[in-house]
Amino acid sequence: MRPLTSEDPRTVGGHRTLARLGAGGMGVVYLARSPGGGLAAVKVIRAEHAADAGFRARFRREAEAARRVSGPWVVPVTGADTEAREPWLATAFVPGPSLAEAVGAQGPLPAGTVRALGARLAVALAAVHDAGLVHRDVKPGNVLLALDGPRLIDFGIARHDGATALTATGAVIGTPGYLAPEQASAGESGPAGDVFALGCVLTYASAGHGPFGQGPAAGVLFRTVHEDPDLDGLPAELLDTVSAFLAKDPADRPTAAQAAELLTPGGGAADRWSVPGLSALIAERSSAALALPDPEPLPTGPDPAPPGNPSRRRVLMAGAAGAVLLTGGGTAAWLTGRRGDPSGGPPSDRPTYTIGLHADMSGPGRAVGLAHQRGAQLAVAAHNARAEAAFRLALRTEDDTGTAEGALRVADRLSERPEVLAVVGPSTDSTPEAVVTRYGRSGLAAVVVAARSSAGAGTQGTLCVIRPPDGVLPAGLIHYVVNVRPAERIHLVEDGADPASSWLITNSFRDAAPTGATLTVHPVKSDGGFGPAARAAVSARADAVVYAGGSPTRGALCARALADAGFTGTRLSTGPVLAPAFLRDAGDAGEGWVFSEAWTDPLAAPAAKAFTAAHRARFDAPPGRWSAEAYDAVGLIARAAGATSATDAKRSGVVQRLFLLDHQGISRRVTFHGSRQVRSEAGIFLYRIEGGKARWLGLYSKV
Repeated sequence: MRPLTSEDPRTVGGHRTLARLGAGGMGVVYLARSPGGGLAAVKVIRAEHAADAGFRARFRREAEAARRVSGPWVVPVTGADTEAREPWLATAFVPGPSLAEAVGAQGPLPAGTVRALGARLAVALAAVHDAGLVHRDVKPGNVLLALDGPRLIDFGIARHDGATALTATGAVIGTPGYLAPEQASAGESGPAGDVFALGCVLTYASAGHGPFGQGPAAGVLFRTVHEDPDLDGLPAELLDTVSAFLAKDPADRPTAAQAAELLTPGGGAADRWSVPGLSALIAERSSAALALPDPEPLPTGPDPAPPGNPSRRRVLMAGAAGAVLLTGGGTAAWLTGRRGDPSGGPPSDRPTYTIGLHADMSGPGRAVGLAHQRGAQLAVAAHNARAEAAFRLALRTEDDTGTAEGALRVADRLSERPEVLAVVGPSTDSTPEAVVTRYGRSGLAAVVVAARSSAGAGTQGTLCVIRPPDGVLPAGLIHYVVNVRPAERIHLVEDGADPASSWLITNSFRDAAPTGATLTVHPVKSDGGFGPAARAAVSARADAVVYAGGSPTRGALCARALADAGFTGTRLSTGPVLAPAFLRDAGDAGEGWVFSEAWTDPLAAPAAKAFTAAHRARFDAPPGRWSAEAYDAVGLIARAAGATSATDAKRSGVVQRLFLLDHQGISRRVTFHGSRQVRSEAGIFLYRIEGGKARWLGLYSKV
């Protein structure tokens, strides 16, 4: 629970709001007292989303769906107003943690508890299906743990079985890792999809991991569709049952009612419900909730602030100062601060918070590590130069040498230093799961700027990834062939050397095919050449060719094959291919290629103009790739620290507030969904190769 802000309502449909339970891009969930005095969780949708007729229709559907479902293991709806300016939905308040929180903190649950968990969730799903609905997002974060058993929540994307979804054509709805194969392929998902998700949830509860691994959504979805589940750690007594739930063919799975029977030994009562530490945690949360007083009315005038004791509003403004854009006066302040004070900061009686930089400074990724360091240094200096800043920042850089062993050593060092408030990084392409676990155990937020693969991304831990995953980058390419260079005949070259990336890109185009366009897919074996695919594109008179793969070297081979075949149409691929190896090996054949990437070029982005000037002034060099994003990561942390407290910021407070912020940085706007996944649409950029260099075209939706 977090305190109400000055922007939060004090009443919602007769409910008195007491505290914030959570927030996301769509709205806020409040703990409130109902008109009858009971506690309720009230979800309020932001007005800007409610103004969208389609979104309001979806929320209306959620309320209708939730009202239609009843049972002991479903959280009941107690009130709703779907036509209000800011529509809301109230449910009973469950003070227990989510299954994701419980397993993340205590580890896997006992086998008997998992069986009881599954049996009761299956009963809940049977009630959902009996009401003619499909939940479509059964996952650990949507399962709350009460003293007598679990509660299934969040019918936000539930719909009538067989109804047409009110979402973009071909969109994958749900959470990767808990989607059935038919759902992962953006196909129709019926009740059998919920049973598959139940199998994934039980695997997580029993083994501590999902059956299809972690990492980028593309890889998880590919494994869901094409590979067997990883059931390592699942007790033998549950293996056959969970395996049946995870059958690839929906027809081979039991119904929810049958699943409940399979999980109830001998047709009798399910195993005893026992979650270690649950009673104490619920008692603590219940006491805290019941002890909350009704909030005071909103102030009508300015905050009173006695001398030397800044008001909460001033504290929040000071926290926001850490995220100020380096434009105009911001740059001047940094330069003036450097001349007047070697530390470039306000008076030394302010508290100092240390931000750790976890980067490869001497290994194969040292160029990206150096860009991280310089961007972070500029952000720290800019924050410290502001006279009104309520606290100072310091930067501690740790070199992991680009190795998994080094990354774990750095995570240990930063986690064990009490002065470190949060971490920027790691900077390498892959964040080892052991590193994420280490930071999670110490409650230390790790704000990942550049890593393409981040273990645990989107979970309820401390990992905060501010770049969109590679899995959403094809959206930029689809926009280009629909709105910039419309193509009627699109030829996809599917590279067998990288099946996960090629499947993702191909599937994205199949699911969101432009109206009237013809898609042709030409597979290329992992050891094969691209000549036949290039000649096929020319013969088919293709307007656009998409290299569906993730290798810069093989992408260059594809570019040369297309040039040799005489293809002159639009040529596209995604970010992993846009690397020095592609530019070097493709040569002239790479001219005109268009790429969808996740990083901003600060040399071209208008919002980063002053940042670029400051970078040149301090380092006598232009900013490198990912430097502007590192600057924004420090600003995000500074805002979270300021919102926590100007004098007593805590690691846990920073973690909670990071995901609630709407942060306009110099590289992009950073906001998060309720699932703690960054909103990707603000972080996809288009580039075109001109003169052997990648020229930034801008945010894909603005090109």
